[in-house]
Amino acid sequence: MRLWPALFLLLCACTQFPELEALDSPATRTAEYPALLPMDRLLSADIERATPQQARSIAGRAAALRARARKLRSAPVVDTPTQRRMSRGVQSPL
Repeated sequence: MRLWPALFLLLCACTQFPELEALDSPATRTAEYPALLPMDRLLSADIERATPQQARSIAGRAAALRARARKLRSAPVVDTPTQRRMSRGVQSPL
């Protein structure tokens, strides 16, 4: 019984991260590591933080997420027949 938490943590460590794998490309595999900069320079406003293409991509993703959120707020997630069936509870097969 004491091994269940360890087993659970082990299984969680084996999960895939598709959103990170989607960013993998030949260009990212061969790219150089970013330069290490002093913290005060990183916090200054004169450093370009994203390319215009990256900014457009982020803005597009944010707009898509906002549209998805509006859609989820505007209609019930579970349809009425399924809600009725769920409200009856679980029937034991035995």
